Amino acid sequence: MSRRTPQSRNQRRSAPAHNPSCPCGLAETYEKCCGRFHRGRATAPTAEALMRSRYCAFVKRDEAYLLRTWHPRTRPTRVDFDPGMRWTGLEILTTSEGTAFHTTGTVTFRASYTGGSLHERSRFERMDGSWVYVDGDISK
Repeated sequence: MSRRTPQSRNQRRSAPAHNPSCPCGLAETYEKCCGRFHRGRATAPTAEALMRSRYCAFVKRDEAYLLRTWHPRTRPTRVDFDPGMRWTGLEILTTSEGTAFHTTGTVTFRASYTGGSLHERSRFERMDGSWVYVDGDISK
């Protein structure tokens, strides 16, 4: 059996920390992915990117971001989070339009949570150059 030297223990401690992927399902860390949108350092370039960042905001319970990215015409006064809700994954099923060349777009997704899933076709519009969530149709 080999003995550990102080040097080998220090090397083990200095190993990089594990950076899990963003809750939205992309491989980047939260900070490099949706976190930059939540902090206002960037805006989502597509309707799909906004959808992913909004899902992540539900996971993180970031009410300010959700309200900021909701169209004023349909925005509620507040977001009521279910304290027992645990979001577990996001699957983008289809997208239509929603790029830098469009003014509207749709994203159909399935958001899983402990005990079930939510299937929605969401509508987005560009407003003052930024994508905002308008509304959605929930499928059963």
